[in-house]
Formats: sequence, structure tokens, C-alpha cells
Amino acid sequence: MTISLHAPDAPSAVPDPRASDAASDAASRGHEAAALRRAARLEALLGDPQDPANPHGIAALCAADARGEPPGGTERLLTGTGLAAEFVPAEFGGNLTRADLLAKVLRPVFRRDLALGFGFGITSLFATAAVWATGSARQREWTADLLLGGGRASIVHHELAHANAILRDELVATAQPGGGYTLDGRKDVIMNASRAGAYVVYARTAPERGPRSHSVLLLDPDALPADGVRKLSRVPTPGMRGALFSGLEFTHCPVPGDALVGRPGEGVSLALRTFQVNRCLIPGVAIAAADTVLRSAVRAASTGRTAPVARRWHRPLAGVFADILACDSMATVALRSLSLLPERAHILAAAVKYVVPDLLREDLEELATVLGAHGYEHGSAQYGSLDKLVRDLPVAGLGHAGTAACHAVIVPQLRTLAERSWFLAEEPPPELFRSGAALPVLDYRLLGIASGEDLLSASLVGSAARLAGTRGVGGHLALLSDLAEGFVNELRALRAECAALPAQRAALMDPAVVILSDRYALVQAAAAVLGIWEGQDGGDAFLADPAWAVLALSRLAGRLGIVVPEVPDSVSQQVLEELVRRYRAGRSCDLDGIELSQ
Repeated sequence: MTISLHAPDAPSAVPDPRASDAASDAASRGHEAAALRRAARLEALLGDPQDPANPHGIAALCAADARGEPPGGTERLLTGTGLAAEFVPAEFGGNLTRADLLAKVLRPVFRRDLALGFGFGITSLFATAAVWATGSARQREWTADLLLGGGRASIVHHELAHANAILRDELVATAQPGGGYTLDGRKDVIMNASRAGAYVVYARTAPERGPRSHSVLLLDPDALPADGVRKLSRVPTPGMRGALFSGLEFTHCPVPGDALVGRPGEGVSLALRTFQVNRCLIPGVAIAAADTVLRSAVRAASTGRTAPVARRWHRPLAGVFADILACDSMATVALRSLSLLPERAHILAAAVKYVVPDLLREDLEELATVLGAHGYEHGSAQYGSLDKLVRDLPVAGLGHAGTAACHAVIVPQLRTLAERSWFLAEEPPPELFRSGAALPVLDYRLLGIASGEDLLSASLVGSAARLAGTRGVGGHLALLSDLAEGFVNELRALRAECAALPAQRAALMDPAVVILSDRYALVQAAAAVLGIWEGQDGGDAFLADPAWAVLALSRLAGRLGIVVPEVPDSVSQQVLEELVRRYRAGRSCDLDGIELSQ
């Protein structure tokens, strides 16, 4: 039986910008309610991930990964639910209204398997972003029909510096006198190339380097001549072994002129603008996969015990839980910013893209100590998620190449940020941090490129100022105030160092300058934690209490070498108690704390 998630909860039309604020707010809240219903329904359909007999559980997914093949039954289930509608904007008949809501809907999939989420279709969203941003009406309609019909799109990246297998090599499109292009070149590693119904190609159209060197082409594989394109053999990968990576080779392949997406030479700017969504979404869904590993660690530390969790596991378990909440804070703020402040989200998107995966990788190492021998139960329904996520997470983030691309966004902006933004900019709207706040619809056409503006530093300064009056109160609130002030001082030090940077761009990628970028990105994470904590309405007593924020900030401060007051055991104990409570109640370990299948 086919169970559609798309039809019953299809969102209403995108709000008319001329509509009243009240009507727009109501529409936004309707979108959120519908997305949460779809997420809950998907969570129920996929079943208990730790049930060995569940065909969509961790054991079955690990077995498919070990065989090096996609989990066909689970992919068919997801296709039957109409999940691909989540990747199509509502104005073109899909469910995509906001990036933060998309992350909520996709987390049930990623909670079970990162590779499943990528292989099934999130890469279709990454591929088609350029079409939604600047494609013609015909291109958008054709692409929407493809995805809504269960088809996939593959992205054929241009080559980047520090390239790995996915980002190495590129295709060249040569303009023809009579119109159109001929396409040549070879890419060996493309996700879903063998089963895609569309290729979105970032092809070189000018020989010189520069911002106008590439263009975007939307290709229908069925319309290409057989002698112009050849599908290459599948490529084995160390991570995401069940995802289908293979290649394409083009030889004097004719491409019609109407395949061009946007204007000639617009490929680089389109990538810079639209990849912001990818950079925010990947951390937002990877958190769900880490949540599963954390729950397995709690299971290992508590199964068979009548007494509380052993004291030696308090620090790693509570600490990782705090890290996941910090990661979710940063990802959530970044995802919301794409709708609320699309012209200013670029730098934060780059920061979250590498901060969150780096923190999660460190957390997996801590959890491995808790799991002990259980961590070697590869393929186990209860404990197999650790080994798999350790291998899959670097692939999801594109490894060093992905981090270098994010540095390339942030580093050139540091001097401008120091001179024009830090301690000068106004705070962002409070809706950026408030759960349930009405937000505009995500519009790819409005996404901007880094312009020396910073979303969160002003928020950090404001949070610290508001907390300053609590220092005499004592307790956890006073600790939070001290931590906030420590991060403000770090930002002040960064301003002095970055204002002295050389103006020559060639000197900016010096390793010492890249370290400044890393420090700044962690300050952004701290600002997000404080913003999310301040934005609580009291509906969740744990999140409204400062304990989790104190522990999260203390761990971020430790990574920066900021001297902070010693965090008392009562903080870790309070966070650990919430973690165990959520584990026993079957609730997620993120900001939402949703009910899970078990």
C-alpha cells in the first residue's frame, strides 16, 4: 500500500507578499504544523530503528551498507510516502516552504542512516537549487514534475581547489555558432549519476579563472545522444558504501541552448548563493544521526544497572548531549536565517557547515569510550550506528575540501567584519531564535553573497549585556553570564587581530589567518546557544533553565582556550538527568525532543 505524506498535508500556497501580517503569520504556522505532522508520520512508518526485525532499522541498513548497495525496501517506502515533494518549493507543487522545517521532516530518515538520506534524495535538492533560484518557468516545471514523480537529480560539481574525488575534474561546455553547446569531460564520482532523471552541470564556459568562468546546464539524460555521454562504472567509497557513486564521460555531446540555467557565466555566483542551503541543511540533519549514537551510548551505560549511570560516564554523556544542543542551536539559527535574513546568511552558513560536523566527530570519539566493546558490534541494531556514522560523516561534509570552501567564504570577510560589523551592527530580529515564530518562505532568488555583515555577533554582545545584571545572583545564571562575557572578550580580541590583517587577498589564506576563522566560527556557535536559550518561552523547563547552555558554552570555551570558571557537578548532573529521562521516554536529544519510534 502506498502511504503519501505529500497529499494529505500539502501546504497552502506560498503567502502573497501583499497579504496582511496576520495572514502571513497564520500561513507560516500552518506550514510548520503540517511539516511536524509529516515528520511524525515518517518516524512512525520507519519504525523502531533498534528493532533487529525492522526492515527499515539500523541492522537492515547496516547490512545493505556492508553489501555496498542501497536499502531498496526503505527507498521504496520513502518514494511511496511522496518524500521527494519536500525538495520542491510549494509554489511549484511541493512541500518546501522553509529550510528549518525541511530539516525537521528529514531527521527521521537521517536518524537511521546518513547515507540513506543522501542517497534517497537530499542531493536532488542540492542539484536543483540553481533551477529554483534562476531557472526558466519551463525548467522549473520540468524539474518539479520529475521530483514529484519520484525521479532524482544529480549535481555535477565544478572543480575546486583542495579537491577530493567528488570535487575533482570538471566538464567544459563550448558555445556553438548556431546556438547551444558541446559538452566534454569526465567526472568519476557523482552521487546517483546512474539513476538520475536530470543532471545539473556546473560546466566551465570560459578558459580563464574568475567569477564568470562557469555556467549551469540542466540536462535530460534521455534526450542526450548515446554516443555523446557514457555512464562509468560504480566507484567504491569508504563511507556511504550503500549510496550509488559513479561517473559520467561526455564527448562532443551537443546540448541545446535552452539547457542554460540563468545567464552565461553565472555558475560561480549561483553556487555561492544556493549552496548556503546545503551548508545549513547538512549539519541540521547530521545532528539526528549523532542523536542515535548518543542514545546507544546511554543504553550501553544503563542496561542491566539498577543504580544510576556510573559516575565515570557522567561527563562524556552530559557533555555530548550539551554539544548536540549547541550544534542544533547553531544549525537551527542558520536554517531560519535563510528565510528571515536571506541576504545576510552567507557567512553563518559557511561557519555552521564545518563547525557542527567537527564537533560531532569529536563527540563520536567521546561516545566510543562509553560504548567500549559495544562499539565494535558493527551492524548491530543497538550499537551499529557508531561505526557507520564515523565512516559516513566525512563524506557528508566533503572532507577537507568542504572545510576549505567554507574558509574561502569567511576568511576574506574577517577584516571587513572587524571594521564594520563587530560591536557596531544591530541585533537580529528575535524571531531568529524563537521556536514556533512565524518566518517568511524560503526563496532561493533572495539569497545573497557575503557582504561583510554578521548575524550573530551583535546578538552575542546583547545577550552578555542582558546577563550582566545576574552576576550577583549566583548559581547557574551567574555562570552563564561569566561565560557570555568570556566570548565577548574573545570577539574583542578577534576584532583587534582581524582589523590588522593585510588587504591583499593572496595573504589571507595563511594558516594563522584560517585559525582566526575557526575561532570566529566557534564564537558564532556560542552566540547561537545564548540566542536560543534567551528565546525560550518557558514551555520546556529544561531548555529554559541555564544549565544546558552553561555546559555547552563551557565546552566551546575549552576548545577556544578561554579561561572560564569551573563548572560545578550540579550542571552536568542536571543535563545528564534530562538525557536519561529522554532516553527512557523515547524522546530525541535535540532541541525539539520529539517522540521517537521504539
